[in-house]
Amino acid sequence: MKRFFEAYPAKAHPMGVLASMICSMSTFYPESQNPNRDEEAFKLTIHRLIAKLPTLAAMVYKNTVRHPFMYPKNDLGYIENFMHMTWGMPTEEYKVDPVISNALNKLLILHADHEQNCSTSTVRIVGSSHAGLFASLAAGISALWGPLHGGANQAVLEMLEAIRQDGGDTKKYMAKAKDKNDPFRLMGFGHRVYKNFDPRATIIKKAADEVLGDLGVEDPILDIAKGLEQEALIDPYFVDRKLYPNVDFYSGIIYRAMGIPTEMFTVMFALGRLPGWFAQWREMRLRKEPIGRPRQIYIGENYRGFKEISER
Repeated sequence: MKRFFEAYPAKAHPMGVLASMICSMSTFYPESQNPNRDEEAFKLTIHRLIAKLPTLAAMVYKNTVRHPFMYPKNDLGYIENFMHMTWGMPTEEYKVDPVISNALNKLLILHADHEQNCSTSTVRIVGSSHAGLFASLAAGISALWGPLHGGANQAVLEMLEAIRQDGGDTKKYMAKAKDKNDPFRLMGFGHRVYKNFDPRATIIKKAADEVLGDLGVEDPILDIAKGLEQEALIDPYFVDRKLYPNVDFYSGIIYRAMGIPTEMFTVMFALGRLPGWFAQWREMRLRKEPIGRPRQIYIGENYRGFKEISER
């Protein structure tokens, strides 16, 4: 697998690398591609992927910043091991910060499953064709890549950076967000499912405050985020429409404070969503659901006149 990483361009997007590596890994476990295996075989594949994905995600990060890969340690917990592989260096012993570990653990748990969203539906519909778990997972990662889905927290940071470059006036951008004639949209506020305050955001906000306090980070981007948050929580326009900061808003802040590159945010999302995808895929296979076949209703022309070629 290390050889595969060496072939990617230096600026390869981490999500493209991760999806490719999942597909590549399937070639080492050809038996996992058999759709008619028993439940124990399903579990073995799931265990392998849950074990290997943090290692792959850490390698994606290390490849992005051009640092040497760190091998996992079996005496560390899931989150602590990921932190060791991500931020550790061969020259010294890595010390796990319990505040960061706790925040990461909460983030991954809160991202684990979330009804039939785009990526979860993708995993199920690809798996319904009797494609193996590796292929279904790679498809889910690709679906998560989009800025309207897993890339939402990346979009939040890009928005904050744009505000910073324009002078950092949060009141100006709050006004733009309320102007129906202005194309600007405030990213990280409101949610398609949670019509009140995103319950996950309540937990993550506390974790964000703890991380920022622990690290003592001074970052104008994070100051802008705090300004937007405070104004949105008291502005009648946002309160009446229940446009509260959501989990994507706070998760991006935490990842940036930790020093994780913006393009890696969606990889972190995928790591959290992993158990949910597996549970959905396993449920579908055990229930022997038929192949996914969304209906499409034709609403075009019902009758059009035909002209002979000689008359055209």
